[in-house]
Amino acid sequence: MTGPIGRGPLHLAAAIDQTAPPASSPADSYAELALLAERGSLDFVTLTDSFARPGLDALAVAASIAPRTGRVGLVPTVTTTHTEPFHVQASVATLDWVSHGRAGWALDVSATEAEARLFGRRGAAPLDRLWDEAGEVADVAARLWDSWEDDAEIRDVATGRFIDRDKLHYVDFRGRGFSVRGPSIVPRPPQGHPVRVVDATAPEARGTAARHADVALVRAASAERADAARAELRALAARSGRDPRTLRVFAALVVDLGGGEHAAEPGHGGGPLPTAEGPSYRGGPVDLAELIADWHRAGAVDGFHLTPVEPRRDLERLVNGTVALLQHRGLFRTFYPGSTLREHLGLARPVNRHAALAGEPS
Repeated sequence: MTGPIGRGPLHLAAAIDQTAPPASSPADSYAELALLAERGSLDFVTLTDSFARPGLDALAVAASIAPRTGRVGLVPTVTTTHTEPFHVQASVATLDWVSHGRAGWALDVSATEAEARLFGRRGAAPLDRLWDEAGEVADVAARLWDSWEDDAEIRDVATGRFIDRDKLHYVDFRGRGFSVRGPSIVPRPPQGHPVRVVDATAPEARGTAARHADVALVRAASAERADAARAELRALAARSGRDPRTLRVFAALVVDLGGGEHAAEPGHGGGPLPTAEGPSYRGGPVDLAELIADWHRAGAVDGFHLTPVEPRRDLERLVNGTVALLQHRGLFRTFYPGSTLREHLGLARPVNRHAALAGEPS
C-alpha cells in the first residue's frame, strides 16, 4: 500500500447504476462493472435504489454479484422508510456473510406521497422526521448485529448444541415509530457492523450521518465547500460522543469522461459545476486525477464517490486513466491491504457491546 497524502490515505468509490441493464443477463452486466472497479482497487461500488422509480432491487443485485467478486465492497441503497428495521438489518447482515465481509448499506429515506401509497401504511412525512427515523433504524441495526456475540455459535455435534443462549441478547429497543425486541436471526456479521453510508448533503441528513455513518457523502462543487462540510460533520460527530476520526467524508461527483484525454470543458476549469444532479465534472481522466489529488492533498476530503454518466465507458476511463495515474504517482494503492470493506477504509471492527460489558475480547 502506498503512503498517505493529505490527512490520510485516499479512498475511491464509484456508482455502477445502469438505466437499462441487458434484460437477458442483468447480473452479468453489474458484475462486469464491479470487477472493473475491483481491478482499480476501488474501496467500494454503490447501487442506487428507490421506491420512486422502477428497477431491480439493489440489495438483491449486490447479493447476486458478491460471489463473482473478491475484494471490492458492495454498498446497495436500502431505504429506512416503509420498511421493517428487523428485516433490513438481517438482509444487510446476510450480504456481509455472502460477500465475506464486504457489505455496506447506503441509508436513504422515501419522502413522497406516491412512495407512501405503494405501501398504504402511512402518509409522507417531513425530511427531518424521516432522517430521525433513519438514525433510529441505524441504531437498532447495530444493536441487533451485536445481539449475537462473536462466539455465540457452538456447533457441538456431540452435545447437539448449536448456540450458547447466554451469548444471545435481547435489544428491547423502543423508538418513536417502532419497537424491536430481538435478538437477530442472523449471526453477527463478519465485519461486526457492515459499513453504513449516508449522503449528508441535505441538512436534515447530517445529524444521522454524524452519529451513525462510517462514510458520509457530500455533494460539493469546490474543495472549500467540501472542507466546510467535512469539518461540520466531524464536529457533529464529536458532539454526539463518537471519535470523529472514525467518520470518512467523501466528495460525491457526477463524472463525464467522454472528452477522453482532452482538458476539462470550458467553464469547468478543471473542476465541477453545480447541476440538478449534483456537482458535475466533464473532461478527461488526467484532469480528474489532478482534481482528486489537489482536493485530497489539501485535506478537504477523505475520498471521492464518482457517478459515471455512461457507466461502462466512464468507469473504464476512470480505472484505466484516472486511477492508473494516481497509482503511478503513489497517491492511491495498487492492491487491497485486506479482505473486508472496513479494512479498505481503515476502520476497526467494532467490539461487540455485550462482550465489552462482560470484559471479554471481541
